[in-house]
Amino acid sequence: MPFYARIRRSRLLIALGATVTTALAVTVTLALTVTTYDHTSPRAARNKASGSVAAGAVDCRKAKCVALTFDGGPSPTTPRLLDILKRDHLHATFFLQGKGHIAKYPEIIRRIADEGHEIGNHTWNHEVLTRINAADARRELTRTQDAIERITGTKPVLMRPPQGRTNRQVAKICRELGLAQVLWSVTAKDYETTDSTLITQRVLDQTHRDGIILLHDLHKGTVPAVPGIIKALEERGYTIVTVSQLLAPAEPRPGMVYRP
Repeated sequence: MPFYARIRRSRLLIALGATVTTALAVTVTLALTVTTYDHTSPRAARNKASGSVAAGAVDCRKAKCVALTFDGGPSPTTPRLLDILKRDHLHATFFLQGKGHIAKYPEIIRRIADEGHEIGNHTWNHEVLTRINAADARRELTRTQDAIERITGTKPVLMRPPQGRTNRQVAKICRELGLAQVLWSVTAKDYETTDSTLITQRVLDQTHRDGIILLHDLHKGTVPAVPGIIKALEERGYTIVTVSQLLAPAEPRPGMVYRP
């Protein structure tokens, strides 16, 4: 082989090797980015669990269930929402926020707990936990945990990360604090509209069995939409439950991310 041909061949092999190495590095990086925490679905968690649900409780292995959740409260609109849920004999999961909410409306929180609803942690300042250091992320959660416990006597076992952003560091902190992470499958984006009809339609268009609905009771159009959402879901055969009821007989596992 001529000298210059050998040089060209060597350069080609080096370039090819570099390309393969780069591709492998990108693949590994993407894998680490995508698989950054343990996660499962409510259905998968139920299927792996042994035992049975409590006597008289909804069994979502048999019923067509959907969980109804509310973020960012409590707020002045929450009592009206509680009235609606009480009238319809339903329970929901409330992910409560600290600053401007928990300390300001302790009586509403007591009512949420007294009426049998589930309470979760939605951080103190609504900081995106993946953008702050571990100490600050822990403080966002522990401060909220402690405030809720002072009011209700019980610490939450569920949390919802702001914007649904989580990673291995957040999962580790949640595991240490005894908190399972709960995402969602249905969002009405009620923070960008006051149109209750649109909110209702968005929920109905996205809802499926074993889904988790995310709403914000503090926004103007949301609570007026709830009666119509409940009526339409029940007409479609859904049983509305809390997150823990959706998981049962599985127990929420600290650190785990539950997403439908």
